[in-house]
Amino acid sequence: GGYFLDSLFADIDSLALYAGIHRRVFGAHRLLGRTFPFAVYYDVIGDTATVKAVLDCRRDPKSLRARLRGNS
Repeated sequence: GGYFLDSLFADIDSLALYAGIHRRVFGAHRLLGRTFPFAVYYDVIGDTATVKAVLDCRRDPKSLRARLRGNS
C-alpha cells in the first residue's frame, strides 16, 4: 500500500511541472504511472491541473471511457 501511494503521488506531483504535455485520451490528458500500470487522467484550466480519475490500465478501454464520462 505505502509504496503504491508514494509512487502514485510522485506521479501526480510531477504535474506541477509537466501538466498539459501528455497525450489526450478519452477527452482528458493521460499521465501514465512510472511504476504501476495506472494512469492519471486530468484536465488543465489556466495554471491548474485537476485530476479527474486514477484508473487501472489493465481494464477494458470501454470501461475506462465510461468511467471518465461518468457512466459507471
